[in-house]
Amino acid sequence: MRGMVQSVSRRSFLVSTVAGAAAFHVPPRRRQRHPVAVSSPNGRRAVEIAVRKMLEGVPPVDAAVLGIEPVENDPQDTSVGYGGLPDADGVVTLDACVMDGRSGLAGAVAALRNIKNPSQVALKVMRHTDHVLLVGDGALRFAKMHGFREEELLTDRARREWLRWVESHSKDDDWVSPEENGAFGTEYVRQTGTIHVGAVDANGDCGGATSTSGLAFKIPGRVGDSPLLGCGNYVDNEVGVAGSTGRGEAVIVTNGAHRVVGYMRDGMLPTDACLAALRDVVRFTKSSRLLDDRGRPAFQVNFYAVRKDGALGAAALYPSRHARMTEAGPEVVASAALFD
Repeated sequence: MRGMVQSVSRRSFLVSTVAGAAAFHVPPRRRQRHPVAVSSPNGRRAVEIAVRKMLEGVPPVDAAVLGIEPVENDPQDTSVGYGGLPDADGVVTLDACVMDGRSGLAGAVAALRNIKNPSQVALKVMRHTDHVLLVGDGALRFAKMHGFREEELLTDRARREWLRWVESHSKDDDWVSPEENGAFGTEYVRQTGTIHVGAVDANGDCGGATSTSGLAFKIPGRVGDSPLLGCGNYVDNEVGVAGSTGRGEAVIVTNGAHRVVGYMRDGMLPTDACLAALRDVVRFTKSSRLLDDRGRPAFQVNFYAVRKDGALGAAALYPSRHARMTEAGPEVVASAALFD
């Protein structure tokens, strides 16, 4: 009898130990059977392409990059690639990061000029070097070595937006905006914007990519969260993918995407993990210049997440939207919001 009691106790201990470990380290509850993808709201077409490519057998990280390519090529999207808004000197510089769950490898470029598809260059960095991040002139030389063609990225539309900013951003210089001279117009709102695609295939393998032209009219040399691994993009093939858009500095200081994946590893659903990371952003935002009159962050941050088993979600500090692609098809839907 004593041996039986000891055996049962030992078995109970082992079961409870394994169950506890599973609760905290193995969040997926089911096998994913259809590829899924999640993206920023400008990524409806991107998620559709990414899922289609995964169905054709393309690895998730490559599928994410292929989904991003049309957005990078679109001059009407002034936050990414060709047509992206320039820095304070009127120069378009691009950032991107990719990460592959199966290999655990990543590649990134920052402050890249004259190449409109930085996510593709980042993929080359991952596949053809022992590095993760190339910047500036070195990133441009690397891109040209791999056949990328230099071209002017500043479109007329982006140039006009830059001139509007130059004319209105300071009262202590000699620039005068048309509005100040009596013409009718609207106040310019400084733009942040990016595209992230997180993808999981039918085998549960994960990949992610993030691409941006960065904060509009930034100080030359500024790099945001998008090309920084663990900030604007992060993949753990045992857990899932996360990425971000919005104020990059807030995501950098919290290592936002890495936090989201970590929260999913601890058992949180994707949307709950995004909300938890946003609470960290709020906790780290202490400077009065970054707070509104209610003591809340005076900026937007969005997180997007997809778990290894295909569960996906998104959340933002303030009401926003995200794109997703499941068996039900592509759609752009509301994200959870931390504040009204």
